[in-house]
Amino acid sequence: MAITAAMVKDLREMTGAGMMDCKKALAETDGDMDKAVEFLREKGLAAAEKKAGRIAAEGISYATVNEEGKIAAIVEVNSETDFVAKNEKFREYVAAVAEQVKKTSAADIDAFLAEPWELDPAKTVKEELSSQIAIIGENMNIRRFEKVVAENGFVEAYIHGGGRIGVLIEMDSAVYNDGAREVAKNLAMQVAALNPKYVNESEIPADYIAHEREIIKAQTLNENTGKPENIIEKMIDGRLKKELKEICLLDQLYVKDGNLTVQKYLEEASKELGSKIAVKSFVRFETGEGIEKKEEDFAAEVAKQMGQ
Repeated sequence: MAITAAMVKDLREMTGAGMMDCKKALAETDGDMDKAVEFLREKGLAAAEKKAGRIAAEGISYATVNEEGKIAAIVEVNSETDFVAKNEKFREYVAAVAEQVKKTSAADIDAFLAEPWELDPAKTVKEELSSQIAIIGENMNIRRFEKVVAENGFVEAYIHGGGRIGVLIEMDSAVYNDGAREVAKNLAMQVAALNPKYVNESEIPADYIAHEREIIKAQTLNENTGKPENIIEKMIDGRLKKELKEICLLDQLYVKDGNLTVQKYLEEASKELGSKIAVKSFVRFETGEGIEKKEEDFAAEVAKQMGQ
């Protein structure tokens, strides 16, 4: 039976499901509207779409690495409330998403959502997400992911605050033992705590440095009117250097020993291990960063629910 746009529109209005999901449901059920509704309900898509307008700004960031320390994944999955973020079923689902990321070849979130769900290949990742939304009862969102594969070294994972922050750190190292892993874990904790943006200054884009220099220059001129130009330039250089050190991991003061920079800590650790160990890259996800949370009056929300 030919599936028309009008049929898709009618099914969408009946269920609140997405246009493409309705089209697929009708195709799977040969245009039978009742069966298509049941198809969407079974997949959890009808229930999911009704919740899709709600803001999901809570949730957890989760990081994991395989036993060999070679393949790692980090994901952020959002929920509407912190209560659900602590739910064991939700956390198990997030862990399963991370396991799939370890094996994915997807370059972006859309490609990842379109993949078959490994634990039930009859569904896509998106369909499984919709099923979980229906089961858990809140809007959820796989916001972002990253996969790290170590070539000449290993990756270590760290989760802070029950999933508030997740970190992957890739180390360049010829050894992979408890000592090397401890060094990596310490630096992953550093990344979680002090939120550096780059490993070292050579990674900082030139336009970023130029932009920050202009801001510091304006601040310095406003605060030091009348001072000679050469003095002003030295002050600008000093402030810029200090700022860049704060955003570069290797230049930061090591959190476990304020007498050392991270670079010095790595040099000492290399001596103890008898082999050079260095940071190659890191990824840091903080749950909900950059998401505007919708603030609503609780009484008004209850009244709205009762009105429905």
